Amino acid sequence: MPCMNEYKYELINYWSQPDQSFLVEVPELPGCLADGATHEEAIKNASEVIRLWIETAKQLGREIPQPRGRLACA
Repeated sequence: MPCMNEYKYELINYWSQPDQSFLVEVPELPGCLADGATHEEAIKNASEVIRLWIETAKQLGREIPQPRGRLACA
């Protein structure tokens, strides 16, 4: 199975009862969160949110954390 997290950041994927959707948190990138109707959709959306987070950090001259932690994909 190909890695859907092309940025190699750790993803925490869980069901949110109040939101009635799957959420994906990216703990290494503060405030980086995505959702979706399925695990797969939430992870796909997380890749886009990670890209936007990094793009915005670059524009603002902020440090971009290097991926660390336990990764599902090598």
